[in-house]
Amino acid sequence: MKKNTAVFLDRDGTINEEVEYLSSLEELNIYPNSFEAIRLINESEMLAVVITNQSGVARGYFDDDFVRTVHSRINEILQEKGGYIDRFYYCPHHPTEGKGRYLRSCDCRKPEPGMLIRASEELDIDLARSYMVGDAAKDIELAERVGAKGILVKTGYGKNVTSSDIKPAHIAEDILDAVKWIMKDRQK
Repeated sequence: MKKNTAVFLDRDGTINEEVEYLSSLEELNIYPNSFEAIRLINESEMLAVVITNQSGVARGYFDDDFVRTVHSRINEILQEKGGYIDRFYYCPHHPTEGKGRYLRSCDCRKPEPGMLIRASEELDIDLARSYMVGDAAKDIELAERVGAKGILVKTGYGKNVTSSDIKPAHIAEDILDAVKWIMKDRQK
């Protein structure tokens, strides 16, 4: 039996502002409530794991090194505020747009479960006891596919998602509201 529980977090629109293909560090603006939310996850001994589609790589807007640079910068900023992300996973592919090896259908592009399955294997995570927090229907669909609980945040694209589109375990105002709900749900 896998021992760890995780809070999987979408990146753009959930942790930081959605800017459509974040392509410079100057565009990285972390939501203020993300700091406390991620600290709460860290203090709970759950893992904080980012799961993000980054098709800007496939489209040639930026490269893999830039994505890793953004993830390093996010962790630097979080650590200044007492939090951290345990691991970042991203999908650089797109099934119809892109170039070279990135132009393909894959098992890691959300809502496909590849990134969560990989994380569960590498970090010994019990997906059935874990949560996925995101601002899009595909985040909730991903949670359903692996047996995790999906929480929709009303930031980023989540402002435009209606409950008739999906059936999340909870709809939260933002990442902090989502994490507070998770803490209560774990006590049930």
